[in-house]
Amino acid sequence: MAFEPSETRPAGPPAAAAADAAAKPHDASKERFARLRRRLVVGMLAAFITPILVLSYYFHFQLRYSLTESGKLHLLALAESQRNTIDLFLQERVFNIFSLFYSAGFSLRPNELAMQTCLQNLRQMSDAFIDVGFFNQSGIQVGYAGPFAFLHGRDYSRETWFLSLNQQGRNYYISDIYLGFRNKPHFTIAVKQVIDGKPLIIRATLDPDKFYIFLHSISSEKGVGSYLINEQGYYQVAGPELGKVMEKSTYTPLSRVESGVDERSVEGDKILKAFTRLKETPWILVVRQPLSIAYARMYRARTIIIAATAVIIVAFTLAIWLIVRRLIDEAEATAQSREELRYQLIHAAKLASVGELAAGVAHEINNPLQIISANAGVIRDFFDPDLKLTPTPEGIAAELDQIDTAVFRARNITKKLMDYARKYEPRLSRTNVNQLLDEVVGGLKEREFATANIQLIRDYDPGLPELMLDRDELGQVFLNLINNAGDSIVAAGRGGTITLSTRRDNEHVRIAVMDTGPGMEPELMKKIFLPFFTTREVGKGTGLGLPVSLSIVESMGGAIEVQSVPGSGSSFTIVLSIKNTEAANDEDRTKEPAAT
Repeated sequence: MAFEPSETRPAGPPAAAAADAAAKPHDASKERFARLRRRLVVGMLAAFITPILVLSYYFHFQLRYSLTESGKLHLLALAESQRNTIDLFLQERVFNIFSLFYSAGFSLRPNELAMQTCLQNLRQMSDAFIDVGFFNQSGIQVGYAGPFAFLHGRDYSRETWFLSLNQQGRNYYISDIYLGFRNKPHFTIAVKQVIDGKPLIIRATLDPDKFYIFLHSISSEKGVGSYLINEQGYYQVAGPELGKVMEKSTYTPLSRVESGVDERSVEGDKILKAFTRLKETPWILVVRQPLSIAYARMYRARTIIIAATAVIIVAFTLAIWLIVRRLIDEAEATAQSREELRYQLIHAAKLASVGELAAGVAHEINNPLQIISANAGVIRDFFDPDLKLTPTPEGIAAELDQIDTAVFRARNITKKLMDYARKYEPRLSRTNVNQLLDEVVGGLKEREFATANIQLIRDYDPGLPELMLDRDELGQVFLNLINNAGDSIVAAGRGGTITLSTRRDNEHVRIAVMDTGPGMEPELMKKIFLPFFTTREVGKGTGLGLPVSLSIVESMGGAIEVQSVPGSGSSFTIVLSIKNTEAANDEDRTKEPAAT
């Protein structure tokens, strides 16, 4: 089988030849390296940044949990501390009232002066006391001192606090806030003492506003506010920003839960609430604090983690970008050198073929020159007096027509020779491989094969995708392989068959040129892609056809597979990656030839 291209593809405009000396790598090659740079950067960032993000999230989650729990425990501890202070305050008030039974002026029939003395003693202990009253076992208030004189002599036997004090086991009772006979919010602390077998009661009332001032004074931490509610959720002691005393609270802790912490949203603001139950009375202390303050340490830690993670990511990104850029630049420089060597090889193959082509067409040029010379001699003979010829316009025109025909023939031959030697810039376009094969073998080539008793069979896959490549370069490769197949069959001295086959194989397109020529020995197959190796006679081949074809296909990211059986023919299969070529299908990138 002979291995030599018999033609080249048409070259670009004449201006392309002048620009060849400074030819640069293809735009497609640059785009491939740009894509490779982006993929490497993204891949390395994913490999390095993902663990950092995972660790950062893990530490943030753990730290957030620890700090939020710390904030909750701190607020709960603050609530329990305030509860103990409130319980102590109430215990002191109970003791203040109990001490009246043992005061020097105490009497079972107290007069107004004695009751006023009792009230003064209580107010010296706390200004929250409003009034004081002394009750007999029937619930009649027999002694009173305070601003509500009309309460003296009132019957309290059906009042809740009176009934509860007599029914419960302990000898004092602290009531909820209520209006009572005076129709004004207050709460009662009543104590019971048995004297001479008769239960006697001293009752004092306290001002909720003064109690709130006391509660506010022990809530001195930043952003902390406290209030008291009863089991039903009604305010007992509360600031004006929350609501009025005895109004229903929007927050009621779970029953039978001694203490706890909740996160709540109040009018769009996130609030942390801790609650705990008082021991001296069935009230619930609620301590509230904005999340921005309660979780301030967590927010600061989160900001530090995010900032540190961002700095690390930026540093890694910059380092990876610089490293990848340097590596890709070096690889691109190497690839550019190889690309330029490939172009030089292709151009050298053309230039080397020029000598062979010139020798092959010398006689073709000589024939029209001889015709021109002969017809010019005939015209001169017409005007030679010695020959005594009679020139006619028709005769001269006929000779001139033959000269024109010979001139055009010579011009076409020289034009083909110049086109063959001209270098070109690659031009990428969407290419239908089946159509390109038909263009290569159509017309004269198919008739040439028919004359040589070579049958051409087309076995195309109609579902092939279009590929983004240089159709002229690929056409040159097809022409080289088809010509070699034809020369192989002709060299065998018998007719044969050339089969052109196209198939899609997963992510590849396979284009096969199969012939029924003599085939090749294994030793010969090892040399067919070596530059300047040829099986043709001396002077009839340069040995650059297959090396140039392989270089072109490899530049497209493909390969050429060869199979041959001696005596049965050979098969050359071009394998092109659909993925590599479709990556350029997002836009047509046809590069124009350089201008002079």
